Amino acid sequence: MNLANKLTMLRIVLVPFFAFFMLAHDFVPLSFLWAGIMFAAASITDTADGKIARKYNMVTDFGKFLDPLADKILVSTALVCFVQLGWCPAWAAALIIAREFVVSGIRLVAAGSDKKLVIAASVWGKLKTAATMAALSVILIMYICADFGAFAADSPTVIIVRDALIYISCLLTVISGAKYLWDYRELLKS
Repeated sequence: MNLANKLTMLRIVLVPFFAFFMLAHDFVPLSFLWAGIMFAAASITDTADGKIARKYNMVTDFGKFLDPLADKILVSTALVCFVQLGWCPAWAAALIIAREFVVSGIRLVAAGSDKKLVIAASVWGKLKTAATMAALSVILIMYICADFGAFAADSPTVIIVRDALIYISCLLTVISGAKYLWDYRELLKS
């Protein structure tokens, strides 16, 4: 296993620790800060593994499969934790996670087709991923700051910003998911 793939695996290994700290707020001091550190570390590995793989010619089929899977595991875990904490409506998390399954399904169908297509991420998909990661990061940072007394976690500003970020992520999720379905409709017909 090369370095890029090891970094991707590290991202997956960090996810349970992230989830633990997210949900241990009642009994672990500064748990959101620790969760934020785990999330940041996982996000850094996401950037690093791709750059290393391309720069040092370490791109592998395993890495092409594992990297987006690791992203989906991290984002899905964060959304489930956010729902548990009341930071995100369940319908929004379900929508974002369902889109990930649909796109993964389309990719599997394409890879298993006669043409053995490999579907790269679209501009809309990349924009959706960036917006969702940014939204999750900003929301987590707001609650870390609230833990340190910078402002009240239930202030109207926090709630408005949090909800706006989730709704933007949902909008981009719907657009990018619909684009994938439209672009690969012929593949799905067969």
